[in-house]
Amino acid sequence: MSDSVPGDPVSRNPLANDAESFGLPVAECLDAILNAAAESRPVVLKAPPGAGKTTLVPLALLQRNVVDDGEILLIQPRRLAARGAAARLAKLDGSELGSRIGYHVRFDRCTSKQTRLVVMTTGMLLRRLSDDPLLENVGGVILDEFHERSLEIDSALGMLQRIRTTLRPELKLIVMSATLATEPIVDFLGDAVSVHSEGRAFPVDIVHSPHLSKQPLDSQILETLPDALARTAGHVLIFLPGVGEIRRTHRMIAASGIAEDCILHDLYGEMSTGDQDAVLAASKRRKIILATNVAETSVTIPGVTAVIDSGLARVMRFNPAVGLPVLRLEPISQASAEQRAGRAGRTEAGVCFRLWPLAAHRSRRLHESPEIERADFSSTALMLAGWGERDAIDFPWLTPPSLETVDRAKRLLVALGAIDDAGALLAVGRRMLRLPLHPRIARFLVAADDFAVVSDAAFVAALLSERGPFRSQSLSLFDQLDKLKRFLEGDARVEIDRGAAKQIHRVAKQFCRIMGAAEPLQSNAVNHHALQQCLLAAYPDRVARRRSHDSDRGLMVGGRGVQLAHPSMTDESGSPARYFVCIDVDDRGNEALVRIAVPIELDWLDPSQLRTVDEPFYDLAKQVVIARRRQYFHDLVLSESPIECQPSPYVATVLADVVRDDVESLLSDKNEAALTFLRRVRFLHSHLPDLDIPKLDDAAVQTVLQQLCQSVTSMAQLRRAAWLDHFKGIFDYAQLQQIDRHAPERITVPSGNTVRVEYVQGKPPAIHVKLQELFGWTDTPRIAGGKVPLQLHLLGPNRRPQQITDDLNSFWRTTYPVVRKELRRRYPKHYWPEDALTAKATHNGLKPRD
Repeated sequence: MSDSVPGDPVSRNPLANDAESFGLPVAECLDAILNAAAESRPVVLKAPPGAGKTTLVPLALLQRNVVDDGEILLIQPRRLAARGAAARLAKLDGSELGSRIGYHVRFDRCTSKQTRLVVMTTGMLLRRLSDDPLLENVGGVILDEFHERSLEIDSALGMLQRIRTTLRPELKLIVMSATLATEPIVDFLGDAVSVHSEGRAFPVDIVHSPHLSKQPLDSQILETLPDALARTAGHVLIFLPGVGEIRRTHRMIAASGIAEDCILHDLYGEMSTGDQDAVLAASKRRKIILATNVAETSVTIPGVTAVIDSGLARVMRFNPAVGLPVLRLEPISQASAEQRAGRAGRTEAGVCFRLWPLAAHRSRRLHESPEIERADFSSTALMLAGWGERDAIDFPWLTPPSLETVDRAKRLLVALGAIDDAGALLAVGRRMLRLPLHPRIARFLVAADDFAVVSDAAFVAALLSERGPFRSQSLSLFDQLDKLKRFLEGDARVEIDRGAAKQIHRVAKQFCRIMGAAEPLQSNAVNHHALQQCLLAAYPDRVARRRSHDSDRGLMVGGRGVQLAHPSMTDESGSPARYFVCIDVDDRGNEALVRIAVPIELDWLDPSQLRTVDEPFYDLAKQVVIARRRQYFHDLVLSESPIECQPSPYVATVLADVVRDDVESLLSDKNEAALTFLRRVRFLHSHLPDLDIPKLDDAAVQTVLQQLCQSVTSMAQLRRAAWLDHFKGIFDYAQLQQIDRHAPERITVPSGNTVRVEYVQGKPPAIHVKLQELFGWTDTPRIAGGKVPLQLHLLGPNRRPQQITDDLNSFWRTTYPVVRKELRRRYPKHYWPEDALTAKATHNGLKPRD
């Protein structure tokens, strides 16, 4: 190794004698970067794609001995990018890949004892931090492509910041981004140096589609490809959202014959190493590369001069309705579109065809949102627990997660048995951390280890975590497992995606290796019961029950309605399975569509999560409280049976809740006296507020309601209850006397009869009385200490109102003569004196006897 110091040229240093490397724009910034790193100050480098940051910065740290103790870790977001960067760096370094420079990605490692620079994915860095929280053998870390803002890279930045600001201030840290604003990162790191490289790119002509097309995406690509081939002589890079679109477009281009002189390549993350390397290798023939966003920033494909951009990507978002991360097809941001277009201008002027109009482009969001704002947090929460972080909010985040996100992840990990309620890692959680998988799949494999079915479980875990090998949507999980095994045994009749099947086999073998189990077998008999119980351990919050025996619909823990894509799923007896666990869920409809489910038995459920309760319910039709004994798993009702309902505080609450907002309507039926008393008291408080009597306000009425409900179970019983006694019990004798005096229930009229006074809120107090019963009464009677006159509804012999007045004296003088004339004609046998003021009142309307 050279003994040179920063800035000194060395004979084997490509930074000094390799024209291509030395001419990269970042070379002009190297001194500033290396000087800051030498002082253990973090560096934030912003440089566009093609500026040389991935190539020059790690080589400079390595070859100029800026990091003189420990490894240098170059972190890439994707496996393809990590392997490609390691190969290029080793070539420029003049060393063999795996000696001074190596790589470490999921299920693939190429390093040795001599390795000083390791290119690894973010996931591998996080796993290393779990095993070695202080990175004791690491001298420097470079976080590349930080603008992608994955949850993993945000977590890594936070942990590195904690390490260097506490126990390892000498740790070198460089954060590199193509498009992200550097100011927030510099502020977050505190003492960081910001470096900006302008980069170098050739002009790219942007061609937008004139309008949004309704054609399928592959048809749009086929229509645009001839122009892309004609405009430039280099390779054509086509961005598509996923593997399905890539394969459909590949078939259509191949069948069209428009690219017979070109080599068609696919490029996506799940491809084998050899296939990916073939895409990146130099070629004398022109290439057409159909790629996902893996080619957006992380991978450089030499010779690309034309880009066709679908403008779409599949983005992982957490769906709280079903509690799972799901891929959503979404338009990319303007920044991502610029990144993609820039791929056409790396070596010469190029062209980019965008399959959306310019107006639509301007309405797109400027940047992608950080993954922490939209992703499932459970994997990160488990990792933090492994680091000893009890409070995820207290962790140093560039963009903190929401409290709801953290709480949701914690609830899942508690349900999986990975952490306790305080957030401390449990034994199961420590075993789960060994697996580079979502916590659900990790929990599944841990359970499989306990059931001694790791071999088959490895296949199932790979089927659930990798791209599916079957086009048919009608296969159950165990049908898929059976067909996969048959294919691996050599059954050529199985219709399967061979590439995906081989990838699943590779992943399954890796799972077995990690678990310390034998490699997965194709021919062994599958223990379905054990696998079903393992899946239950991984999805305890996905237990569901059919709504009825033969229904395709059910209800899941959490109250979500679900519909089975394959309702024929049966239990051990061959009957439709009543209880099942939802594995693959699509939440786009009113009810979540369950594409994959497995039946379960009730005695498999965790007894600590079962509870049996007696619950009362109000039967609206019968107007009575009934009771059922229910068994719950979490909040899902597993079974119920009717039981006798007895009065109790809980029953009282159920009944009171039905009546709470309409007590007066209840009293108006069968309990008029109580309603009248209530209205009389409220009338007095309205018109004599200074009167010293308690209020019968809503709170007081609700208290009486709750008391009366303690001894009844039906609405009929409540209507007949002693409301009046309870109301009057609030007042003492003197107060009741005042109520009777100022708001009398009845009033005596000149005929000697007593007439009920009607009290209705919003109306004056009133009496309904025959006109002849008031003869001799000169003035309208008044109540409430004389403040309020009664409204008199004067009735004819037919009990119908003839006049309504609150001024009786005026009525006798002005209106009575007119009314008398009409009434004498209609009722000649009744008593209609000319002078009502001196006439004798009669209770029956007939002429009084002398």
